[in-house]
Amino acid sequence: MAGTCTAGQGQPHQTLARGDAERGRSPMPPSTSKIMPRFVSPMAGPCAQPGAEPPKRQRQRYVTKVGKCQVNLGNIQEKKRFLSDIFTTIVDLKYRWFLFVFMMCYIVTWVVFGTVYFFDAWVRGDIGHRGDPEWRACIENVDDFISALLFSVESQRTIGYGSRMVTANCAEGVILLMAQSIVGSMIDALMVGCMFVKISRPKKRAQTLIFSKNCVVSRRDEKLCLMFRVGDLRDSHMVDAKIRAKLIKSRQTAEGEFIPLEQSELNLGYDTGEDRLFLVEPQIICHVINRHSPFWDMSAESLRREQFEIIIILEGIVEATGMTCQARTSYTEDEILWGYRFEPCMSLEKGAFRVDYSRFEMTFEVQTPAASAKELHELKELEQQEHSMLSLYWDHLLQPCAPPGTGPGKDALTGLSGPASVAEGSRDEPLERGVTA
Repeated sequence: MAGTCTAGQGQPHQTLARGDAERGRSPMPPSTSKIMPRFVSPMAGPCAQPGAEPPKRQRQRYVTKVGKCQVNLGNIQEKKRFLSDIFTTIVDLKYRWFLFVFMMCYIVTWVVFGTVYFFDAWVRGDIGHRGDPEWRACIENVDDFISALLFSVESQRTIGYGSRMVTANCAEGVILLMAQSIVGSMIDALMVGCMFVKISRPKKRAQTLIFSKNCVVSRRDEKLCLMFRVGDLRDSHMVDAKIRAKLIKSRQTAEGEFIPLEQSELNLGYDTGEDRLFLVEPQIICHVINRHSPFWDMSAESLRREQFEIIIILEGIVEATGMTCQARTSYTEDEILWGYRFEPCMSLEKGAFRVDYSRFEMTFEVQTPAASAKELHELKELEQQEHSMLSLYWDHLLQPCAPPGTGPGKDALTGLSGPASVAEGSRDEPLERGVTA
């Protein structure tokens, strides 16, 4: 029995859908049988045995828990597009490559201009007349390549030790010095700007924005809700913080087209403004599972058979720098706890609220029906219909028992029968007046 059950649960959803498409038929629709609300343990599976934990399905995540996207770009033909935006390309480099480019920009310019200075001195004959006091050199004390390289470094970095200098005996030396000064200033501006932007990027700020490791599903205000918790560890708060969620799930259309990793939006209160956060203390973000939610048909049992990933994106402006920061995380179906709630982590002490982050991840089990939100809604409507039909039945049952004429008994029955009896009494009133007359 255990081996049969494990094999039934281990089939990936995409493989079944792809196999049905290849055989020319649409995938089997989900069961539409009604499931009465039942209360189950969130960690107990349909094939769980006492003392045995259900096996975890290892698969590739779309986004890691720390927010890194697991997508590699390959076979890019037009790589010249990266050179058109050289500033962003340099900033996006890793630090070891960034420092390598930073150093090579200066070393290459020093060597290039040092070679040009040495070539100019060799063509003019300055190297062959070294030590000749009557020779009018273009660049004084440049008699080999090393001295030309030193002159290039001193000129670009404005060191000026005083032993080497460009004289007025040649115009090309002055032009080369002006060109090197302009190129050096451009390199300084580019490299310093890239270094400042790279250091001040708000990626590190996202490390102090934390998310709960698990999502929970429970009832809130008589509605089934998917909830998770976010928090900010810094005293400097995020300005204009907004949160949104994406569902990543592969599916197959009615025409047999397989759509891998389709993205759909999860409503976190966009229409009511609840997605805009004042993140000064940990907050529980709630997604109401209604008829517009992709989890409308999902129950506790079907959750174990699904394969999907929920991407959470928190954006805001860093108060200290004014730059936009984004923090991301993800939840797979194995990280959703059905029938749990988060424990409170705030308390009031000494005239201020205190947040205990040691309770940030803590949850506790609550009684939650294992049926889907759709089934709970249909059951509630069915109970309302039965209640209304029962009330109508008792109204019609009590009407024939009313004695003719007016009296205390009729008034009592009229109060029990409701609006319908009142309306009938108002129609019979003119008839009674005519009989009396």
